[in-house]
Amino acid sequence: MAEQVWRTRGSARRSTRTLRVRACAAVMAVVVPAVLVVPPLAQLDQQAVDLAAKLQPPSWAHPFGTDDVGRDLLLRCVHGLRVSLLVGLVAALVATVIGTAVGAAAGALGGWADRIAMRVVDTLSAIPHLLLGIFVVAVFRPGLWPVVASVAVTHWLSTARIVRAEVLSLRGRPYVDAAVSGGASRWRVAVRHLVPGILPQAGLAAVLMIPHAMWHESALSFLGLGLPAHQASLGNLVQGARGSLLAGHWWPTLFPGLLLIVPTLAIAGLAGAWRDRLNPRRRSELTL
Repeated sequence: MAEQVWRTRGSARRSTRTLRVRACAAVMAVVVPAVLVVPPLAQLDQQAVDLAAKLQPPSWAHPFGTDDVGRDLLLRCVHGLRVSLLVGLVAALVATVIGTAVGAAAGALGGWADRIAMRVVDTLSAIPHLLLGIFVVAVFRPGLWPVVASVAVTHWLSTARIVRAEVLSLRGRPYVDAAVSGGASRWRVAVRHLVPGILPQAGLAAVLMIPHAMWHESALSFLGLGLPAHQASLGNLVQGARGSLLAGHWWPTLFPGLLLIVPTLAIAGLAGAWRDRLNPRRRSELTL
């Protein structure tokens, strides 16, 4: 009886996890074509002002309503999501490259190089990411690349730790010991055995970093330190809608917020499924 109950619970959890992954995939199947296709093909100008149509609630003509100067919120939200995804992707890629290089060097070299690299990581980790990001952005003028640099500088630390741990694990594998005993150079061992072993973890770290990068960019833009105010991003849209929300108009804040929350949750859900596939032991523990 107890075994049947465990099997039923495990089957229910697997079904729930499958539905969650499918829902996340469905969200991204809508989001990705929308941000790639809609802005280039749309004939409407997302900056077009129509004061006669300002602050109109959602309707067939404007599914997301209009903002305080009559601009269509659906089109602006799609443009904003495109910018936020671009910042997240580029920043995650740059941060992953930096973190992978530092973590791989620390794990492969060991000794003083490892200790110095990890102390730098620990020191930077003690500084709140947002404060460090504000400092980086303050050095430059507000724009796309300062925001990317801000996110990349503050988000490579976790990747460095993950890659270092993976390199240390790989260094103890029997096939690495056999290669070293056979006379393989350190460079050959790194290229043939260590780098291929850390690529899946590095890729997973990059995907998991995209939601963090999107939220970081949105926080900076909301504070007025990110992208310029005229450039549509989800943080700028939420920041610009504060006055409308206080006046009782909910849609200029709701829809940009949803387009920030839902895609980031979908990306995190897909990354979690990828993590479970990379770690079968963890996946089996989740089914108990």
